Amino acid sequence: MTQTRAALRPTVLTALLAALLSVLLAAPASAASLQEVTGFGSNPGALKMYRYVPDGLPAGRPVVVALHGCTQNAAGYASGTGWTALADRWGFSVVLPQQQSGNNLSQCFNWFESADITRGQGEAASVAQMVDRQLADVSGDPSRVYVTGLSAGGGMTAVMMAAYPEKFAAGGIVAGLPYGCAQAAGTAYVCMYVGATQTPAQWGDRVRAARPGYTGPWPALTVFQGTADYTVKPANMTALVDQWTNVHGADRTADVGDTVSGYPHRVYRGPSGNAVVETYSITGMGHGQPVDPGSGDAQCGAAGAYFLDVNLCAAYRLGKAWQLG
Repeated sequence: MTQTRAALRPTVLTALLAALLSVLLAAPASAASLQEVTGFGSNPGALKMYRYVPDGLPAGRPVVVALHGCTQNAAGYASGTGWTALADRWGFSVVLPQQQSGNNLSQCFNWFESADITRGQGEAASVAQMVDRQLADVSGDPSRVYVTGLSAGGGMTAVMMAAYPEKFAAGGIVAGLPYGCAQAAGTAYVCMYVGATQTPAQWGDRVRAARPGYTGPWPALTVFQGTADYTVKPANMTALVDQWTNVHGADRTADVGDTVSGYPHRVYRGPSGNAVVETYSITGMGHGQPVDPGSGDAQCGAAGAYFLDVNLCAAYRLGKAWQLG
């Protein structure tokens, strides 16, 4: 009996190895992961750069810049929003700037500091350098670069759209603020909790002053705002509509008024008839990023702190508006 077992061992071992090899050969290639990029430029804002590039991504694909909110980081925002999963599904790369505590103790992007929101300076210049590096590294499509962010990241999204409009086809602001809001309100906190009082022309002038001499095209804007948000008041979405319809030469009367997933949705068209501003007013939602966890076509994201399951995924809606998939 001992001899029989000994004789069988090589045969069994060979079979096991063969089975293991067949499983390994049949398994898909390892999934892409978030990677840090260093040396992307002079980096005057002292930010970190992370990126997600799906395996086998061809040249000429879009790039999405996604800016996290306060107390968050690049990795958590990448997965919580659903952007990396959508990148795999639709084929685009994601740039994820990350704030450092040395710049802001709460890791908020400094959307309220003049030194960080001016073209060629600070954090705005660092993010612009990340875009240039990403386009070069992945041979991305420079005409299809988009920027989005939550809260302070939403405020910095408005900064990038205003200071570097030539780099972005469109932006998506989630619970964020108009460009120049802190200066208009006197402080960042008044801007967040109350809102600044400006006419549409005054709001538009702040954007135009950020890129002197620029005549367009300007990025289109989509805004998501919770009606029960007491951190960034809904008045800021109204100001964003005023600001960017003025920049685009559109009026403030919505051309489309309907509902999406039960929430009020508005579209404002420019003189040429294209959508230049779009809004989603998420009834009853507090401060956070709308997500809709699940495996359905329109579902994405994961619920958590500042990732709020409201049966609507902001990243998916933005991706569709930007024709990413």
